[in-house]
Amino acid sequence: MLEFLGFLVVIVAIVFWLISLYNNLVDLRNRFKNAFSQIDVQLKRRYDLIPNLVETAKAYMAHERETLEAVIAARNSALSASQKAAADPANAGAMRDLAAAESTLAGGLGKLFALSEAYPDLKANQTMMQLSEELTSTENKVSFARQAFNDAVTFYNTAIEKFPGNMIASSFGFLRAELLKATESEDERKAVKVSF
Repeated sequence: MLEFLGFLVVIVAIVFWLISLYNNLVDLRNRFKNAFSQIDVQLKRRYDLIPNLVETAKAYMAHERETLEAVIAARNSALSASQKAAADPANAGAMRDLAAAESTLAGGLGKLFALSEAYPDLKANQTMMQLSEELTSTENKVSFARQAFNDAVTFYNTAIEKFPGNMIASSFGFLRAELLKATESEDERKAVKVSF
């Protein structure tokens, strides 16, 4: 009888330990999803600023229509990729698509700002300066939010790869999450310079 009671205590302890491991994995998964939602908020802010920036620039850069349209197309593509990633931050393909779309957008914005240097009236425009400041601030917030997301993903991935968490993770469908990385192009890795 005493052996049975001891065996029962061990089984109950193991069950509680497994429940604790499972709950920890759920907690870590929710943390990285929350971290992505912080990125999503900042990206939406940025996507809202870009059309205003382009509209302000249109009056001064009428013959640069191709660049302006490319920025808007890149913004729309990035917005769509962001919405797909926000729907499932654990989806590695959605994260890669978002990183690629963000890279294209950064390149388009870089070209827009480079071209705007040739327009002194545009550089002096108060609305353009305000939008540029807001965009720069938002870019910094996106950068910090990406770092927090990548930290949360790293903790989560480590937990599902370590023993015994890996046994619980594989049994209950906890999949590896994708880090939000910069693209490989050296030009795309450079921060967008905003100066008016």
